[in-house]
Amino acid sequence: MENRIREYRKEKNITQEELAGRAGISRKYLSMIERNKTKPSIDIASRLAAQLSVKMERLFFSAPEAGQGNLPETIRYIDLFCGIGGFRYASRQAFEKLGIQGQCVFSSDIDKFAQVSYEANFGEKPVGDITQVDERDLPDFQMLFAGFPCQAFSICGLQKGFEDNTRGTLFFDIARILKEKKPDAFVLENVKNLVSHDGGKTFKTIIHALRDELNYYVDHDILNALDFGLPQKRERIIIVGAKKPFSMKWKFDVDERKTLSDILETEVDPKHYASKEIVEKRKKMHTASAVPAIWHENKSGNISSYPYSCALRAGASYNYLLVNGERRLTPREMLRLQGFPDEFKIAVSDAQMRKQAGNAIPVAMVAKVIEKFVPLAFGRGGEGDERSKA
Repeated sequence: MENRIREYRKEKNITQEELAGRAGISRKYLSMIERNKTKPSIDIASRLAAQLSVKMERLFFSAPEAGQGNLPETIRYIDLFCGIGGFRYASRQAFEKLGIQGQCVFSSDIDKFAQVSYEANFGEKPVGDITQVDERDLPDFQMLFAGFPCQAFSICGLQKGFEDNTRGTLFFDIARILKEKKPDAFVLENVKNLVSHDGGKTFKTIIHALRDELNYYVDHDILNALDFGLPQKRERIIIVGAKKPFSMKWKFDVDERKTLSDILETEVDPKHYASKEIVEKRKKMHTASAVPAIWHENKSGNISSYPYSCALRAGASYNYLLVNGERRLTPREMLRLQGFPDEFKIAVSDAQMRKQAGNAIPVAMVAKVIEKFVPLAFGRGGEGDERSKA
């Protein structure tokens, strides 16, 4: 038996002591319930649900184990805010390991240059503005992928629901599609700061909409591409959701790890080198302790260097990151840092590719998430083990 007491309690800013007092139990007993060390009686479970204003069956549930042997042969999915296809590559890697055939039935991105890159690599042009797409016209699908932009929401205690609280934001378009099409599962990606955006209100609205209004079981964690074999410090929040209860373990086995030496090209066009003045200025300010290294200049002008890259950013200064303090990353190197294969066709200018790589997801990281999550969302098994987090 799993529970989400801690999750709901923290959202409502209620301490363990306060909730225990309201439910007429000791704080120690509540702590044991939260940690799944003991199962409460129906009466106590009912009291806890009432104090947290949530249905008891949503607060307490059984999560079946992953049933990898019972996975569907094909999973139809849509790729929203698809960019250059990071989710498509990630799902392809994951599905192949799981013995599943993935079928993308719809893709969308408003950026015309991203559309060019996507079409060059996947043979289909994404639909443009998703806000102009009627969700009823979409083909049926089982899974939704989206790396959506982060925007502030106008909320008022979450009383009105996502239709009012998120209207005018791009998350609203995800929510309305989920409501209409009711896929089995979704995987969403965003910047780490989504959790603290607008004082935490944005994230609270998102989770409330997905879990309490659209009735998905939801979990999330902040992951770093560095931990998934990519030489780039890139922290992102991943949100997963499924119609049925699941217990996601956010620990991953990574066999293949790449270093900067694996990423960097040996022959580089002179156009990628910074000016003599910039290089001399950087080297007067800093001496690297590792070679090769990516030199990083922050907004204050301070220089640091690491045997990996800091996060690629779409709108950063052109000289934000310099290889060994001398040259900019090439388009191919930026794609490799994000885990894109060398077969990826570069069909746009260097400036556009730099922007697209900066907006992309870390393919290797998201592939691992999908590989672990799909058996939980689609497989059939027996009773599950404990959730790693509430």
